[in-house]
Amino acid sequence: MDWNSLSNATIIVEIGKRLKDYRLKKKFSQRELAVRAGISLFTVAQIEKGNPVSISMLLPVMRVLRVLDNLEMLLPEIGPSPIEIMKLKGKIPQRIQTKKS
Repeated sequence: MDWNSLSNATIIVEIGKRLKDYRLKKKFSQRELAVRAGISLFTVAQIEKGNPVSISMLLPVMRVLRVLDNLEMLLPEIGPSPIEIMKLKGKIPQRIQTKKS
C-alpha cells in the first residue's frame, strides 16, 4: 500500500479496520478490548470506525492486541551516519581534492 498517496482520513480508516481485524482474530468483543485496554467502549468503536482519537487512546489498544512492537517498523531508531561512525573510531574523513586544469 502506498501510504503517502492516501489522505489522513483514509489512513485513519485503514488503521481502524486493521485493528478491528486483529481484535476479531483474537476473538475479543469491543467491550472486552475496552476493559483490557482501560478505555471506553465508545473509544474502541471510534477507532474501528476510523474516527480520529488521540495516540494515548490508541497505544493501549495496540498493547492489548500485541501489535505495539510494530511501531519499530513505523518509526525505526535512527543510528549514527557513516561519517559519525568514522569519527567515533577516530578516522576523520578527508575531502578529496582534484587538480584544476
